[in-house]
Amino acid sequence: MKITNKHGIPQTFMNVLDRPQYDKGKANLSATQLLNSPKIVALTKKFEDEIETDAADMVWSLFGSAVHNILEHGKDDNHLVEERIHAEHDGWHISGAIDLQVVNPNGISIKDYKTTTVWAVMNEKAEWEHQLNIYAWLVEKVKRVTVTDVGIVGIIRDWTRRDAKTRENYPPAPIKELPIRLWSMEERDAFISSRIALHSACDFALETGGTLPACTPAEMWEKPTVWAVRKNGNKRAHSLYETAELAISAVTELGDNYEIEVRKGERTRCENFCPVNTWCIQYKTYLEERT
Repeated sequence: MKITNKHGIPQTFMNVLDRPQYDKGKANLSATQLLNSPKIVALTKKFEDEIETDAADMVWSLFGSAVHNILEHGKDDNHLVEERIHAEHDGWHISGAIDLQVVNPNGISIKDYKTTTVWAVMNEKAEWEHQLNIYAWLVEKVKRVTVTDVGIVGIIRDWTRRDAKTRENYPPAPIKELPIRLWSMEERDAFISSRIALHSACDFALETGGTLPACTPAEMWEKPTVWAVRKNGNKRAHSLYETAELAISAVTELGDNYEIEVRKGERTRCENFCPVNTWCIQYKTYLEERT
């Protein structure tokens, strides 16, 4: 991967970015790759030497690394920090680097530290539940020790004191712990098998020149097109509808003082955050259909 510096990020940051600390070892997939879009993972491997990423888009990942240094300096005697665990499943080698394992008499408590946003902390993120349960699967499979609980520690980069005082359910502090539902071992096995199957099929298609599986709306962070009904001159919508017909019916009922605005959908990840959109036929087709 080539790292550009279009915005003049200080050299100290560039030096850290040029010295990556992440290494999944000899694993076929890391836990985060297992959860990622199979197509993105496969194309990233194929075009790794051609991918360009700007340093400005990697700044927050550096803060994630800084948090790991805090964990190392602040750990207690019963803490295991940044341990990478490897296991085999369905012929695939899976690994995961667990931020913090708290070893207690009854078992191990797993914590994952994330530099994140207020929105992420206030809304459920399925991928966090998936990731933490893969970690629990790794610990119990390899160490044969019970995982008692799993959770996220969110370090909220856009937290404000004003909103903490005025907004309902807003995090009261810029650090918040979030308990995550712990699955049974059977659930974890089934989920990991299903993810491996998706990646295996994608790798086979890439190797044989077949059609790569499409990314799902969730993987593309897709926002569908909606029809907004709003009062003439207002920016805020009175109501939103999934079809033009429903919006027209609403305006007919509300009267001449209301109008319809089409708010086109978008694929946020594809447009702004996908490292391989240059080589993605699905994304190219999407752009052509929008013009």
